[in-house]
Amino acid sequence: MFIVRWTVAIRCQSGGAMKEKALPIRSIIILIFLLLMTATLAVLGFVVYSNWMSSTDDFIHEAQENMSREILRQVDAIASEALHVNDVHQILLLNGIVDLSDPMERERFFVGVMQNHRDGGIYSFSFGGENGTYYGARLNGDGDLEIMKNDSTTGGQSWYYNVKDDSTAGDLVIQAGAFDPRTRDWYKTAVSAGRNVFSPVYKHFVMDDLAISAASPVYRANGELVGVIGTHTLLSSIDGQLKEAVREEEGLAILAERSTGALIANSMETPNYIKNADKTITRIKLTELSNPIIEQSMAHYDATGEESFSIKGQSESYHVAVVPYQLPGMDWLLVTAIPERIFTAGVIDNFKWTLTLTVLALLISFLIYLITTRKYLLPLKDLLDTTRRLSRGELNRRVTVKRNDEFGEIGLSFNAMADTIQSMLGELEEKVAERTADLEETTRELAASRGDLRLILDSAAEAIYGLDDRGRCTFCNASCIRMLGYKEESELIGKNMHDMIHHTKKDGAPMPLHECRIFQSFQVGEGTHVEDEIFWRADGTSFDVEYYSYPQIKNGTIIGSVVTFSDITERKAAEAKILHLTYHDLLTGLYNRNFFEEELRRLDTERNLPLSVIYGDVNGLKLANDIFGHEMGDELLRRVSDTLRQVCREDDIIARVGGDEFAILLLKTGNAATQTIADRISEAFAKEQIGALRGSIAIGFAVKSSDSTSIQEILADAEGNMYREKTLHRTNANTAMLEGIVETLHRRSPKEQRHATAVRSLSEQIGKFLGLTETKLRQARDAASLHDIGKVVLDDNILNHESIYTETDRQEVRQHSMVGYRLLNSFDETLDLADLVLSHHENWDGSGYPKGLKGLEIPLVSRIIAVAERYDSLRSSRNYRGACSHEDSIEIIKREAGTSFDPAVVDAFLQVVGHGPNLMDLPQWEDRV
Repeated sequence: MFIVRWTVAIRCQSGGAMKEKALPIRSIIILIFLLLMTATLAVLGFVVYSNWMSSTDDFIHEAQENMSREILRQVDAIASEALHVNDVHQILLLNGIVDLSDPMERERFFVGVMQNHRDGGIYSFSFGGENGTYYGARLNGDGDLEIMKNDSTTGGQSWYYNVKDDSTAGDLVIQAGAFDPRTRDWYKTAVSAGRNVFSPVYKHFVMDDLAISAASPVYRANGELVGVIGTHTLLSSIDGQLKEAVREEEGLAILAERSTGALIANSMETPNYIKNADKTITRIKLTELSNPIIEQSMAHYDATGEESFSIKGQSESYHVAVVPYQLPGMDWLLVTAIPERIFTAGVIDNFKWTLTLTVLALLISFLIYLITTRKYLLPLKDLLDTTRRLSRGELNRRVTVKRNDEFGEIGLSFNAMADTIQSMLGELEEKVAERTADLEETTRELAASRGDLRLILDSAAEAIYGLDDRGRCTFCNASCIRMLGYKEESELIGKNMHDMIHHTKKDGAPMPLHECRIFQSFQVGEGTHVEDEIFWRADGTSFDVEYYSYPQIKNGTIIGSVVTFSDITERKAAEAKILHLTYHDLLTGLYNRNFFEEELRRLDTERNLPLSVIYGDVNGLKLANDIFGHEMGDELLRRVSDTLRQVCREDDIIARVGGDEFAILLLKTGNAATQTIADRISEAFAKEQIGALRGSIAIGFAVKSSDSTSIQEILADAEGNMYREKTLHRTNANTAMLEGIVETLHRRSPKEQRHATAVRSLSEQIGKFLGLTETKLRQARDAASLHDIGKVVLDDNILNHESIYTETDRQEVRQHSMVGYRLLNSFDETLDLADLVLSHHENWDGSGYPKGLKGLEIPLVSRIIAVAERYDSLRSSRNYRGACSHEDSIEIIKREAGTSFDPAVVDAFLQVVGHGPNLMDLPQWEDRV
């Protein structure tokens, strides 16, 4: 046995010398033969096997579809029958054809329905009245008809009777217990849906089985609900249908609710529910079956939504189908699984025999091939031996040529090559020594120059990198590595820099190479400067960049390029902020007057007609700033801005053009559409509650319909219309705003509302006793109602305090009269009340606040309110002190007459209290005590 070597070798290191472990040509040819034969057979086998398995998969899929279709046909037959029964007999009840108040007619009606449909899987047909009555007929466990009855004659109990020959009730056979149809799911589902619908699955009232009902409400002509008719079906029969459907395929089938996974029926003889000790049931869910195939199938379906797929079990694979089934009120899943072995066993056996015969044929062919190659490759032995010796340095060794064929020509050519190699080897050794010395000197000089260049590059603040003619990085400095987020130069060298840092635009769109200006600079041989693009870092983030790209030209040929760049993110951000502030309002984020006026001039063209301008003025901004502080005023402006954004269209231009003024520019918008938008703004902002203020805005608009009209005239008209609107509705707006503040105070502190009502009532009685005019009485009533309105600015903890005030809290509370004065001075309608509210804490002897008035300097109405408020405070549990009795309160006020209170007003108060009804008996006082 000889071995022929080929020059394709596997080299290995051994002690410092290179040795060759060649693969014999004969072995290579044999391997190629084997590989071709094996590949051919593998491809043919794969095609045949794939076709067989594909046909098998199609057959399994078709079989499973037929099985699922048949199961759902049977289920649908039962469900459709139930819906049909309701539809038909609901008409009889609606049209009064059947009189349910007639016992015999009613019993014959229900028995007749069940006789007509007893083979349709229906268990019972019934009517539940809105008054709690319940009538119907059913099939008992023996298949016999029984009449059901539940009304006043049965004491609210469900009684079942056998059926006589005339289809009426015979003897009582079952007393099933108390039953109210209105409490059942099928009744409530039908009433809620208002149509023929299926109920959820439930445990039957009498039968030991799950049931489902098709239920339909019955209404009188006036729409009044009479009751609900129900066709009820027991679900145990479906178990047998499922078992029979999968028997031949040895598979399994399950019906379950889609939303909960609770079982409805199954073919595995597994209970669909568990009976509890308290006679309730617990539904079994798909996840509780401890069946790996079902668990894997539902997990796959939930994850992918596929309705047909294969699942690999512990011992075999299954083909699974999950089919939804839906009717009104019914949302089920049918899950079927068929073992694939039933269909694939024969295919695999045939394939094994085919594979065995193929391998046998391959072995015979291989034996014949070995004999042939052994005979015809013998002349290569000498050539191989000579080649080995020549490779070991025996340069005088030559091949002995014995045959005048292709192998002989190879031998002659080999000998000529050996002569040439021996001649050239001597010359090569001399040249190698000379070139080696030159190379060492050049290497030393290059290393020194490279070190100097690297120092310069790494000292530069700008990032710099170089590209070759294919866009690959040839060098990069330290700034480049740092800005791009890499750790070392090797992460970039040799990489395509466009793909690394310039692959995507700022908007996320790809950056094609032909649009890259670095690449364009390289292509045309000209430098370029760019400052509106981004580079991408190693971590996937980007930054704004300014870069210069210059081509490298050598001997008239572009060999690459050099790119320098800087991170200008902060500069871009500053420019953007300046640009934003130029055209936007800092507080609201809306456009400012400058931008609005520019857009008004730019868009004032005929193609944008009709062009509308809406002008708005926020009501109550000064009040918010003066009374509640500028934070409240700012919030009011932000909220109206939010409202404008929400109501207006995307293309509308919204701007804040003054302190409390806003303008909106609407293109191609006529009178009707503009009016609609203006109304929507008013309505939307009126729903806003900003602290104690209710949103209110005056709006006017004007429409430019002709190009001959000046846009400045339209703007002036819109502003004029706004001021006209503000003037006309000023009273309504002020009233609404004041009412909103009062409502806010009373909502935050209900006791303040009760206090205001009590003080108003008592003040009016005292005023009448003093003989006040009707105008003064009106002032007394209104001022008493609003005397504590200034407390709206107090914190909730102070407003609803339950302990002694701290000195700081007391000072804040004392401000409420001043706040109330400023607040009421803000409205024309309450100007005459402002001084009265301001002075209601002034004392007769001048010891009060806020101005220290005394005697008759204090307005009479304020003196009346002071006494009334003092009495209500004493009689009420308004702070940490308990309520005083009526007699104690009278004594305290008497003692304070002449110091805190006007003696005349106190006398009037005593007369009112002494001669009027005992205030302790009035509900408003009793509740407060």
